[in-house]
Amino acid sequence: MNSPLLARLSKVVLVRLVLVRLALVACVLLMMGSTGVLPAQEAHHAGASVPSTRLTLRTADGKTMVFSPEQLGAMPHVSVVVMNGHTNANESYGGVPLSSLLAMAGVAQGEAVKGSLLLTGVVAEGTDGYKVLYSIAEVDPAQHTGDVIVADTLDGKKLGSEGAFKLVSSEDKRPARWVRNLSALSVISVAGGR
Repeated sequence: MNSPLLARLSKVVLVRLVLVRLALVACVLLMMGSTGVLPAQEAHHAGASVPSTRLTLRTADGKTMVFSPEQLGAMPHVSVVVMNGHTNANESYGGVPLSSLLAMAGVAQGEAVKGSLLLTGVVAEGTDGYKVLYSIAEVDPAQHTGDVIVADTLDGKKLGSEGAFKLVSSEDKRPARWVRNLSALSVISVAGGR
């Protein structure tokens, strides 16, 4: 193999290792919460779900943006077709790429995401308290082939009982990190939390 190709492959492997470590550390920290104890049933939705009516995006530096269904609906949309393991059916979602919302809030993307910025993640939360984590590189189309979208339609129709917003990933084999009734996105950093 030639040296530049080997160096590029080594860099890709290193980035993936960092992303895995970020995901593991952040998941444990989130699951422990204020009690410092890992709950046995954290993977299940925690409480009653109320339809989401607005989406709040908070950045690590304190910037907050709030989106209504009408505002999100007016933004450029993409479509993804995914296999939903819960329904065992292909579903077509339309929505705004999460990366587009993060860019609007000034969150670094593309070539700017390196070093300690690779220890940045996005926590998505539903109205029932269910939370999941994506690393910043997983939602950046410059670094990841999958799509993570804030969906507002399913098969061409509004989401209905799943609220105004739903987070959907085209690359997850199971929909465990999809968040129905999505109400909040929080950008976090675990740099220095080693």
